[in-house]
Parts: sequence; structure tokens; C-alpha cells
Amino acid sequence: MIQEVRVFAPASVANVAVGYDILGFAIEKPGDEIVARFSDTPGLRIVSITGDNGRLPYEVEKNTAGYAAQRLLAQWGKAELGIELEIHKKMPFGSGLGSSAASAAGAVMAIKSLLGSSATKMQCMRAAVEGEQKADGAFHADNVAPSLLGGFTLIRSNKALDIISLPVPNDLCAAVIYPKVEVLTKSARDILSPQLSLTTCIAQTGNLAAFISSLYTGDFELMARSLQDVWIEPQRASLIPYFKEVQEAAKANHALGCSISGAGPSIFALCRGISQAEKCIEPMRAIFQKAGIPHQTYVSAINQTGATLINKTN
Repeated sequence: MIQEVRVFAPASVANVAVGYDILGFAIEKPGDEIVARFSDTPGLRIVSITGDNGRLPYEVEKNTAGYAAQRLLAQWGKAELGIELEIHKKMPFGSGLGSSAASAAGAVMAIKSLLGSSATKMQCMRAAVEGEQKADGAFHADNVAPSLLGGFTLIRSNKALDIISLPVPNDLCAAVIYPKVEVLTKSARDILSPQLSLTTCIAQTGNLAAFISSLYTGDFELMARSLQDVWIEPQRASLIPYFKEVQEAAKANHALGCSISGAGPSIFALCRGISQAEKCIEPMRAIFQKAGIPHQTYVSAINQTGATLINKTN
């Protein structure tokens, strides 16, 4: 019988320019690791948190990973089972790369793996989204779904958690840069106008539909034409220093498209091939380097496995 498991859950890019709150994809790194083990003490406990500089609570009810695990155990009628959790944060907070979502996705995958459950990842989704809700108060799966499932995901309905896994064309890769500036999710949402013109709606939905078509057909030229956010990005661009310059540099170096990851401040570019993504990230990095803004970069294929068991102990 398995006594302990360690799970990796990857970072994710939400919105993907044209799919505000409904599109997301996973990248290979960074990500969080969650350890779950059986305990003789009844109930769920968080016994260790690393990499958070003391920012995260140990109270299960207040912790993204803890609450996700608790909700899944309650869903399965095993709330009294003795389980210890370790949370190892290995990705930056407030980066726009789904840090809290990775913890929640990793937690439900750890519980599923420890218990040897035959439940699908999709059947664990609601508990993970409820866990992530503890971080920002919103019930949406555009980061949790790709982190748990991998690949590209489309959320038809957040309320119903009607989630569709989309195909990933061969050679599609991402170049991501995280400038270490603060963009509060609440501020990034508050800045958005509640009004949307018919013209903008038509343009955005056309781009969204065409982008999804390009994932199915592998039509990179169509993808490049479609990755244009005419709705959210224009309202949020001013929150991220040098965003336009970084976007222009990415496109000048053959990125298929470049936009804000989630609420920011991270910026992603989709590229054809890992070598092109590596070439694309350099001029993006140079802009922040020249401006003296600390930053981290990630070049990655699209992660198609999502939350994954990486070790187990019998």
C-alpha cells in the first residue's frame, strides 16, 4: 500500500489573449510540489510549507492546497482520514502564472494518488477550483484546469465547470517572462470597463473562434492572425511597464502572438518550435534588463500532462 506520494503541478497561462477567463495552457516549468502521506492522527494537517517566505497559512481552511485536499476528501466521504500535507512552492507569487492554482491542482492530484482512486482528474476539478477560490475569491478554472489536466483548456462554463481539452499542434512552444513588478489581481479586474461595444465583441469572438480552429488544424498562420486581444489587453497594458515594447520585440522575432499572462505582470509569447522560443525570449529579456527591472524567464513546450505523480513510497 502506498504511504506517501509527491506530485508536481505546473504553472499556467490564462486568458491566452483572446479567451478572457475561459482559455488557458500549461507550461513545463515552474510549478509546485505537494507531498501527501498517511498519518495516525485523524484529519488533514499541513505540516510543512517551503518557498513561501512565511506568507502562507497552515490552517487547512485558509490554505489553497489544504482546502482543495479537504474538499476532495469530503466529497469522497473520507474527511476523517489521517493525512499530512507538505507544500513546496517553487514558483513566484503574484506572477500571473497560476501559483495558487498549481498548489490546488497538486493537492487534489496528491490525494487521488495517495488513495489510489480511479477518479478522473476532471472528477477532482471542482475541489481544486474551490481550493484556488481561497486565494482570490473567484470561482474560475482558467488556471486550475490546465494545471491539473495539461495542454490547452477551454472553459465553456465556469459555474458548471464544463471544460474542454483542446489539441496542441506539434512544435507549439511558449516564451514567458515575469518582470518582478506588482500587479494586483483585484486592480487588474477593477480597471476593466463593464461596457463592450458590438464592434469589439465581434472582433474578439472572431479571433477566439479562429484561434481554437488553428489548434485543431495546426494552422500557424491563422494562429498568428488570431492572437490579437482587442478587449482586455488594451485596458491592462498600462499596468505592466514596457509591455508594448516587449510585445513588439517578440513579434519582430517571429512570435505567433504575445500578450499578458492572466492578470499579469508575466508576458507570454507563443512560438513555433523551441529554438524559436529561445530566440524570442532574448529581446524580451533585454528590454527589462536595460530598464533595470529584475525578471525571470521560462522557455517551454506546452505541458500536456498537467499535475503528475513524480514519486511514491510504499
